[in-house]
Amino acid sequence: MTEASEILFTLSIADTLNNYLAKQSFSRLVVLVDENTEKHCLPIIKEILHQPLIISIKSGEEHKTLQTCEIIWEKMTQAQLDRKALMINLGGGVIGDMGGFCAATYKRGIRFIQIPTTLLSQVDASVGGKLGIDFMGLKNHIGVFQTPLAVIIDTNFLQTLTKKEIKSGYAEIIKHCLIADAIKWNEIIATPYHQLDWFGLAQHSVVIKSKVTVSDPLEKGLRKILNFGHTIGHAIESHFLNIPNKRLLHGEAIAIGMIAESYLAFEKGFISKQDLSQITKYLLEIYQKVEIFDFDIEQILPIALQDKKNESNAIQCSLLEKIGKANYNIEISLKDIRNGLNYYNAQSLNTI
Repeated sequence: MTEASEILFTLSIADTLNNYLAKQSFSRLVVLVDENTEKHCLPIIKEILHQPLIISIKSGEEHKTLQTCEIIWEKMTQAQLDRKALMINLGGGVIGDMGGFCAATYKRGIRFIQIPTTLLSQVDASVGGKLGIDFMGLKNHIGVFQTPLAVIIDTNFLQTLTKKEIKSGYAEIIKHCLIADAIKWNEIIATPYHQLDWFGLAQHSVVIKSKVTVSDPLEKGLRKILNFGHTIGHAIESHFLNIPNKRLLHGEAIAIGMIAESYLAFEKGFISKQDLSQITKYLLEIYQKVEIFDFDIEQILPIALQDKKNESNAIQCSLLEKIGKANYNIEISLKDIRNGLNYYNAQSLNTI
């Protein structure tokens, strides 16, 4: 695994990408898109690309599978791409995770550039070198660590997103504040949602995540703090992925996970009741309450047993030590998870 050579922020993606590619040597460009980024984002950069191979796949987490990878690898093989080829992943977290995974494994690895087009992928998924696909209903169950050649972030792409997708990405910004920057947390909760500065917040999140992942690229220790909200959140997301009318975006599930895991941090004596109340109130103001029934919880619990941080059948969780600081490798039980979800369920349905 190598470090990303550059993380570039820009408000002119075509110019920045053109300048970056002019400094690189490659045999051919391949661009991975979905039907949305092919329509809204590809035209912005296509004119500066020289005879690229365009591979378009279906959007959505449900298509982040080995079967879709086979389609990508097949098209790369049919185009006779060699190991000097350069891949550009133009899209959200699914495109970045799966495109990077396909690049990292094609002919034992070709270089790739991430151009994240959603807030979620800009502040989280595109940085840090985690790549993978879902398998047997489990999030990112098959994957590798491999950092991209570069990550190029242009928040102008956010204009193509729905309000729901923006909020999904915002959950990871909230997480970064809660685990690493109490001052920024106090700033965002005091700022009306519609006045938030996405460009500045994206930069803030990338700085935090880059610092953590560079110090611990393979998630042996400190990097685990980035999983705050994800032990329970990923299990929730995986469960509802199979229920079409209740399917949640990643950030929506992680918001629930952060509330539930904040409750566990309170129960274990890490954070105060006041901190728990503040976190819960703010997240419920941003994210619509989701009904999680007892029969849902019974199916969510065994999914948590598959979490990638687990060791020797013990569920390992990252919990807040205080607002602005997290710890990791905190063992929790299925009963703890149930209690966290019951706490979430007990909160008022009144949301904005």
